[in-house]
Amino acid sequence: MPDPVLLVLDAAPSPRLGRLTGRVDVRYADASSLAGLLPDADVLLVWDLASDAVRRAWPGPGARPRWVHTASAGVDRLLCPELVASDTVLTNARGVFERPVAESVAGLVLAFATDLPGLLECRRERRPHDREGQRVAGSRALVVGAGPIGREITRLLHGLGLTVALVGRTARRTIHGVADLDRLAARADWVIAAVPLTESTRGMFDSRFFGLLQPSARFIDAGRAATVVEADLVDALNRRWLAGAALSTFQEAPAPGSPLWDAPGLVLTPALGGNTAGWRDRLGERFVAMYEQWSRGAPLPNTVDKKLGYVPSTDLSEDGPAH
Repeated sequence: MPDPVLLVLDAAPSPRLGRLTGRVDVRYADASSLAGLLPDADVLLVWDLASDAVRRAWPGPGARPRWVHTASAGVDRLLCPELVASDTVLTNARGVFERPVAESVAGLVLAFATDLPGLLECRRERRPHDREGQRVAGSRALVVGAGPIGREITRLLHGLGLTVALVGRTARRTIHGVADLDRLAARADWVIAAVPLTESTRGMFDSRFFGLLQPSARFIDAGRAATVVEADLVDALNRRWLAGAALSTFQEAPAPGSPLWDAPGLVLTPALGGNTAGWRDRLGERFVAMYEQWSRGAPLPNTVDKKLGYVPSTDLSEDGPAH
């Protein structure tokens, strides 16, 4: 029996597949070759996190892989009607990014509270920094998105002494429902967005939402770029509707002339989940472990509900869906 064909939608550096070497027929594709190679693949590993190639190539002729795994938390770049309707199992990298994202969010909260951006600006201009910071302990945070990333952010901020309200799709136990979102946003010192990109979350952080915030509030995006209307955020910062914000994902990489660079109080950062040493190795190790489960016929973890666009909780009564 021939070895299973593992097709990798590649990006540099390529994944390290460790103990799969010699056991699997590994082939590599880019955006231009993917459609032609899909019919022969048993498994597709989407290693290029910035590519929309799967969504474009999937509707073509021929057989399709039985399993698609993306090395990201979000699956919006992959989903198309044909993939949603297919029997193909889709999984994501849930479990790899939660802690690094939460630590990055906590770092941004502390940086804003101590006015680190202002301190660095004063240093460049060789003048004293005379602005007061604020205490983090006792301040109020709102985390929007009750999936694994939102929950890890909540745990870490609790550890810093913040009072944290967590909002998910539906209210249960310690999680607020969307009906409470506006009320909680109007009281928050920190608003952290951690929602997946679905039709219901696209553009949800817009002028109406930013207009709810206190002038002293800060907004941190730890989710998907298209959930934030960037032009509305820039306008809100220019109008001083809020004191500052941080973006880590973008609809398009900001060009030198982008208004994002000049928006007052806006900090642009690398992607929060992928800026810690060794993250690619962890993604590769996670995939190899999942592949071995798949090859034994065992159920796969992190299986995405393709109609919802995320991995649902195993206990909706307690945890609810992943945003």
